[in-house]
Amino acid sequence: MYKITNNRADKLEAATFAAIGLQESDIEELLRQNIDMICDEEESMLIVGKQVRNVSQGISDLTAVDNKGNIVLIEIKRDRKDISSRKEPFEFQAIRYAASYATIKDQEDLVNKIYAPYIDKYSSEFQNTSLTSTELASRKLNDFLSSNNAEHTFNNGQRIILAASDYDEQTLSAIAWLNSNNVDICCFKLIPYNIDEELYLGIEKLLPLTNYEDYYVNFLDDLTYSFTKKKRVIRRKLPKIDDMLEWGVVKPGDVILPKGRNEEAILKGNGNVEVNEEELSMQKWLKGIFDWSSVQTYVFAIHKESGKSLSQIREEYMKKEENI
Repeated sequence: MYKITNNRADKLEAATFAAIGLQESDIEELLRQNIDMICDEEESMLIVGKQVRNVSQGISDLTAVDNKGNIVLIEIKRDRKDISSRKEPFEFQAIRYAASYATIKDQEDLVNKIYAPYIDKYSSEFQNTSLTSTELASRKLNDFLSSNNAEHTFNNGQRIILAASDYDEQTLSAIAWLNSNNVDICCFKLIPYNIDEELYLGIEKLLPLTNYEDYYVNFLDDLTYSFTKKKRVIRRKLPKIDDMLEWGVVKPGDVILPKGRNEEAILKGNGNVEVNEEELSMQKWLKGIFDWSSVQTYVFAIHKESGKSLSQIREEYMKKEENI
């Protein structure tokens, strides 16, 4: 990260969570309330557990369900030192916890063992007090799975997300190998910056990449990350709302609806929406409506005039361009 002043670029040095006094529990709570920081806009996620203890007395940091019905384990470490000083490798600990989630039989099992106790713990964050925690958990989970067409794929697979401010090479090598052998595990860097006594956080997804050979530890060569591979990663990213506005397939002033709901918002030229004279990101607006931890923006945002989702509009335009 650089600070630009009168065409001069001054590099800003990253801090560590330890140096700025943040504990692992602080980062855990930050992600619990803002999991969309590490979720792509193409993904819905519902946080269902925090500090869940399994039968082996291991404690996993955060537990979620994604839009495909997978149970997602989110494990957090503060800094590289915390990872390298562990007796058990970070990624192996996460695999053990994820394996325990494979024993969850069905939605009711998840509700009783994980989600209802979570709602009990954070009852002040849930509005419907007429229901028991078990009833509310069941209702919210069923609504989430149904809305994402994932009732019949619930817990067919488990995913792992690792988050830390930095990683050692052995951990990255192991994660790359696991990915290339079909273990669904990814890692994010949460990079803290202390600027003018204010805390900023940079988010960088390290893995998976298109080609995992970049992160295999080679005893002869240093780790490299070539420009050509950066280009390949960029091409894998789907276009966003600013691209769609530039294409002209949607326009400022268009009405956007949340899928299956009655609310309306006005699309603005910067990709945000206006609701009741308040400007919000589309993700924030949809999160407030669906009450999920993260929402598939382009699937659940409906263009009123065409009746199509932003995802459908984007796909049709891209296919048209491919055929020209």
